[in-house]
Amino acid sequence: MLLQKTIGGTMTGTSVEPAPGSAGMVGRASGRVHPLVAVLLLALVIRVGAAAWPNVMYPDEIFQYLEPAWRMLGHDGILTWEWRDGIRGWFLPTLLAGPVALGDAIAPHGAGAFLVPRLVAACASLSIVVSAWFFGARVSRTHAVVAGFATAVWFELIMLAPHTLGEPLATALIVPAALLVTDHPSQRRLAIGGALLAFAFVCRFQHAPAIAVLAVGACWTRWRNLIPLVAGGLVALLLAAAIDLAHGAVPFAWLIANIKENLVHDRATGFGVTPPAAYLVNFLIVWSAAIVLPLAAIWRGWRHAPLLLATALANLVFHSLIAHKEDRFVFLSVVLFIIVAALGSADWVQSLRTNDKWRRAALPVVLGGWAMLSVALAGASEEMRDYWTRGVGAAELAAKLRSDPQMCGLALYNVRFQLLPGRERLVGPVPLYVLAPADPLAELILPPLLQATKPAFNRILARPEAAGDLPADFSRQSCAHVGIADACIYARSGSCDASAAAPFVINDALVRMGH
Repeated sequence: MLLQKTIGGTMTGTSVEPAPGSAGMVGRASGRVHPLVAVLLLALVIRVGAAAWPNVMYPDEIFQYLEPAWRMLGHDGILTWEWRDGIRGWFLPTLLAGPVALGDAIAPHGAGAFLVPRLVAACASLSIVVSAWFFGARVSRTHAVVAGFATAVWFELIMLAPHTLGEPLATALIVPAALLVTDHPSQRRLAIGGALLAFAFVCRFQHAPAIAVLAVGACWTRWRNLIPLVAGGLVALLLAAAIDLAHGAVPFAWLIANIKENLVHDRATGFGVTPPAAYLVNFLIVWSAAIVLPLAAIWRGWRHAPLLLATALANLVFHSLIAHKEDRFVFLSVVLFIIVAALGSADWVQSLRTNDKWRRAALPVVLGGWAMLSVALAGASEEMRDYWTRGVGAAELAAKLRSDPQMCGLALYNVRFQLLPGRERLVGPVPLYVLAPADPLAELILPPLLQATKPAFNRILARPEAAGDLPADFSRQSCAHVGIADACIYARSGSCDASAAAPFVINDALVRMGH
């Protein structure tokens, strides 16, 4: 196989296969849709469908990003401990404020403010597909097609694409940055790549080790490349600092506070602790015996992009050393592994084409293998099925509550607010109360407290097993799966007197509970 030089990600050398976008390919594709366009349309359609599916994989996508963006627009929202303690930066909420405002203008009552930011995130994830295509283009047209297609259809990339979280958004910046800063980059490409890496750091500062490996690897043979790379990064960091200042915050004080809370005070360990090998075990659970195929492809393809593999491993090792682990933390590693594996599987295509019987079928077989494996693994494990359905029941109940014209107050009775899709989608301007045993004002008197405060609300969201605690005039309306069990709406007729439960307004209760 002939390895080829590229400029700007487009092949310019001589090859048995014309480069994507080259004159030879364009000539043959005259009158047809360019393969890259077809791949992007496929990726977009799948991701738009995923964005429209109302699952919420992690509470952070609502309460750390969309709720702050909603508050920026002058509305009431739920304020969590992370924002009270100042461990979150304003960069992502500020970026999301525009899509949130647009969504609310198009479809008020919370639906648009939830959907439009997801569509924006899904579109941003297409940068991964484009970058994978051009990484492949550095080798051959076949590698471009396979890498683009694999990243377009792989279930883990689709699953996280529309979610407003730091990890997928940072990854959507790091992968194109990796493309820009490698393969004899120009000064301009290095500066843009440095800016993208800096923005990715602001989105998810825990990616710093992976970003460092990528930056050092890209400049290893020419250290002067660090100058434009760092310059571009500094410009991006100054912009992020300006955003903090615009919100009245000390630039990057959130970063120091976050490290202090989670590393010094071990706040993150309260959300769960797992051993260093947990991510490796999780790969085996999610990919099962099929993991042999991507591993073999990675082994075959790493030489095409060794720096991508090194970056993926650095990110995986770093996060394995952190006690609190979540699958999304290593999303960057998953994406880079898939790109490297796709490049390796493209080698298989070229090997199969040396056999006359496989010459025409080689590419469709490998592409079909990626698609079928993705579909099979997307719902094969209980963990994946949970991810696809998590939050759907809560969205169903929220839609019923939000469209209820008779509701004048809602109480969450021993139901965690983190399982719900945000204040606006749940109740809008209607008062929202929390009655929970973790609240020092309620822990020993919860059922009597419910009776005393009931004039403040005419709807209660509670578990069915708590029905015996509820006032007799509340009757069950609708139920759905929320978290690990069902939750139900209970309703009474009549009006509300907010003064009866004033101390239990949600944000006041969260302060007392430290949530």
